[in-house]
Order: sequence, then structure tokens, then C-alpha cells
Amino acid sequence: MLAVAHVLGWLLASFALSYLLPISCALLLRDGLWTRFLLAAAIAVAVGLALATATAHPRRELKPRDGFLLVTLGWLLLSAAAALPLLLTVPGITFSGAFFEAMSGLTTTGSTVLNGLDQLPPSLNLWRHTLHWIGGLGIIVMALAVLPLLGVGGMQLYKGQAPGAVKDERLAPRITETAKQLWAVYMLITLVGIAALRICHMSWFDAICHAFSAVGLGGFSTHDRSIAYFNSPAIELVLMVLMLIAALNFGRHIIALRRLSLATYRQDPEAKAIMLILAVSVVGIATLLSAHGVYADFLPALRHSAFNVISQATTSGLTSVDFQQWPVFAPWWMLFLSCIVCSTGSTGGGIKMFRTLLLARQAGREMQLLIHPAAMAPLRIGGRPIPDGVGASVLAFIFVYFMTVALLTFAMLLTGMSFADAAGAVVASINNTAHGFGPPGAVHNFHGLSTMQIWVCTAAMLLGRLEVFSVIVLFRPAYWRR
Repeated sequence: MLAVAHVLGWLLASFALSYLLPISCALLLRDGLWTRFLLAAAIAVAVGLALATATAHPRRELKPRDGFLLVTLGWLLLSAAAALPLLLTVPGITFSGAFFEAMSGLTTTGSTVLNGLDQLPPSLNLWRHTLHWIGGLGIIVMALAVLPLLGVGGMQLYKGQAPGAVKDERLAPRITETAKQLWAVYMLITLVGIAALRICHMSWFDAICHAFSAVGLGGFSTHDRSIAYFNSPAIELVLMVLMLIAALNFGRHIIALRRLSLATYRQDPEAKAIMLILAVSVVGIATLLSAHGVYADFLPALRHSAFNVISQATTSGLTSVDFQQWPVFAPWWMLFLSCIVCSTGSTGGGIKMFRTLLLARQAGREMQLLIHPAAMAPLRIGGRPIPDGVGASVLAFIFVYFMTVALLTFAMLLTGMSFADAAGAVVASINNTAHGFGPPGAVHNFHGLSTMQIWVCTAAMLLGRLEVFSVIVLFRPAYWRR
């Protein structure tokens, strides 16, 4: 525990650097909040350094299984630190609401309990979006570049944070180099996104905030009406491109930039499946909207279908219309897509496309063996053979994922929420996308939820971001035995 606490202390102290953005914004735009952000930063530094100093000696090196405890406590600790500016600034906000908002930001969920976003102080709005940007690639992955300086290895964290079967794939000889390359690409995409949104006549402030949200695949916006506020096809197009890029494996982006070629995407089975599913869904829902007379012409239907399907499927959660008013099939289909569409190694949530492809291939293989029991049917994805153990682990993950959704939905039902609202809120939260149905709907927020309901959704966001197993394993007695 001392080794984990020592790293957590340094992580918290380092996190204080993230307050520089809102402090600079508050000074530049003179909204008067810079002292409160400075106080929050001072508290984070003081607590972090005190924790690191108190656990400095004696301590041991981190072991692989320490990564699970470190990532879970790291997200909880940093969410508490991120909630400080909200508690110091927003009148009447409770700790539950502030922690929910911070967790929603860092997990890139995008659900909010705040009303009146248009009147929110600019520095506070920027802080919310900065949490998306930091959490997008993973605050723990960013720390991989720092951990070697503290005398501990980073591979434990990489295995605790990385999704699925890509845990052992590295793009550089050292994990710190991998982290640096990932962040370099991440920043490059963000800067290009900011410039593109500014060209589309967004203000610099809105462009920065929405680029942070889109690249992090989060749903925070500076306006209560989200992207509907701008009513701009050009802005929607830029955001769609950013969301699609962020939903793909960032390792592919690194390789594409190295080789200056798009060939790596054509070789990626996840990317091909994602694009195919999204294309069919966009056209299908646009056709459905036209057939039901939601829009008079097909082109407006295609425009709003494309933006909202891509946004919800990639677990971003930005909206251009209230899709609760669409035929019921559309919002439920989009919520289903949020479970499967994002790629491994992306900033998105959900089960991930790799696991979906693996289960589909596994099902096809089992049916083939029913017909030809003696057939040799190796499991392959993208031409690469998949070891048998991977299929079993993915099946176990899917089982735990859906059991978690079921249990959390029952917890919401105990609070008196209807089944559709409860299931929608839980699935949206565990997939780290912003919107469910009913009160937490397309252009609504979570302000009306009770304290119990807020904490259930908060737990779902954490479980989804850390891919369930990383948290649940801590509750097994075997984990704590020496």
C-alpha cells in the first residue's frame, strides 16, 4: 500500500498543473475565479506532497497487480481534486454533484448536473472541458512518462489501463516512449481540431472547449443546447471527423503519421467494421426519419442522423437535436451502438469493437464445428490467429459487463425510476456516453436525479472507464492475500 500511496501522492501533486489552464483563462477573461482555482491547486499540491513524503521510506517497487489498485484509487483521488473548483465556485452544489461532474469529465462521459451552461463563468467551463481532454487518453497513461523518474516502472499501469488483447502491444521499446508518442499525436489532433472549428466561425473559446470534448469523446458543451446552439453544418462536419478519429486506435494514428500513409487503417479490422456499421446506421436512421415525416427532406434527415449517430455511437454525447423526439428505434439503436463501436486504444468507452468481432467470429466458429465437428477452425481477426484463452477472457468480460449493467439498473429501479430511464442512464454511464432517456435525455441533464441515483451513475462511469475488471478484482479476497 505504501508504494501505491507514494505514487498517488506524486500523481495528485502533478495534477495541480492542470489548473494552469483555467487560472490563465480567469485572468485573461477577468471572471474573478483565478483565486479559487489557485486555492484548489494549492490544496492538491499540499495533500499530494504530504502523501508522497509520508510514504517515501521504506517502500517497495510496484508489482503488476498494484496497477489495478493504482488506477482505481487514481481516478477516485483525481476526481475528488477536480471537484474542488466546483465546490468553491458553483452556488448550492453538493459534494455528490461536484464529484459526479468531475468524474463525468475525467471519464469523458459528459453527463452534467449543472444548469445554465451559457452563463457559467468561462474559466469553470474551460475546466470542465479540460477534464475531458486530460481523461481522454487516460490520466494514468499520461503519468507513464513520469513514473520512471520516481523509481517505479510503468508497465503495471499500462496493463491495468489498456483494454483487452492490446495490453501487450507496444509501439516503442519503452512504455514511456509510447506514452509520449500517444500524447504528441493527441495534442496534434486537438490543435488541428481547434483551428478547423475556428475557421467554421466558432469563437476561440468555444473552439478550444469543443475540440477538447470531441477529441476526448466527451459530451460537455459550453451551451445548454449543445451543438444545436450553433446550427452549423460545417461545425457538425468538423466535430464528426474529430469524433471518428478519436474512436479509432491511436496506435494506428501514430503508424499512419510515421509512414504518411492511410494503409494502416485499411488493414485494421476494427476500423473497417466501425465505418461499415456507422455508414449503414446513418443511412438507415435517416431513411427512418424521412419515412416518419420527422424531416420534410432527406438531406436534413441525413445531416442530423449522421451527427447524432456518430456522436452517440462513439460515446461522445454531443447533440444537434433532441433525438428523444425521433421514432423510438433510433435512440435505442444509438445507445446499443455506444456499447460496441469504439476501437481498442481509443478514447471511447463501451465493450469495444475488438471484443465484438471476436465474439462474432467465435459464434461462427462454434456453428461451423456443430456442422463439421472434426474441422480445423482457428480463430482469426485481421489475419492474425487469436489464442483460445483470449476468447474465454472476452466471454468472461462480457458476462461481468452485462451483469454489472443489470445490477446497477436494479439499483436505479429501487429509487423509483422507470425501467427505460434506469436502463438508459446506466448503459449511457457505463459506456461513458452522456445521455440516456427520460430525465437524463438528449438535451436534458442529470440535474433532476436524486443523490442515490447520482452515485449509482458515478459508480457506472468509473466501472466503465476502467473496464469493470480493474475495479471488481479489488473486491476479491485473493487480491489482498500475500
